[in-house]
Amino acid sequence: MKTIQIYDKPMCCSTGVCGPEVDPVLPRFAADLDWLRKQGHSVERFNLAQQPAAFIENKQIHALISTEGTDCLPVILVDDQMLSRGEYPTREVMAGWVDPSARNQMLPMATPDSGCCGGGSCC
Repeated sequence: MKTIQIYDKPMCCSTGVCGPEVDPVLPRFAADLDWLRKQGHSVERFNLAQQPAAFIENKQIHALISTEGTDCLPVILVDDQMLSRGEYPTREVMAGWVDPSARNQMLPMATPDSGCCGGGSCC
């Protein structure tokens, strides 16, 4: 199993889904991280406002922030390899990082032309 580490920008809470204006990407990303945990992967999330020591202790993250500032956040490491920065990837992207076969375990998505029952028309 993989270890996924997320280094977030400073946020008011650990998920960033509080406050007057919630970024709609953050709840989706939190659900995607929960999905990764359920797949058996280790997920660690660090918030710069609440856990600044984690950003200093990781030499790769510390060097990146020292040279580029916090605009590079969020940064996502998978087994200590930087695979994303500056954005929150989709579940499909992260599934490919941890296990290409995991994509087949995701729930199917309805398409506009598939109808509500999947056969092209509603029941």
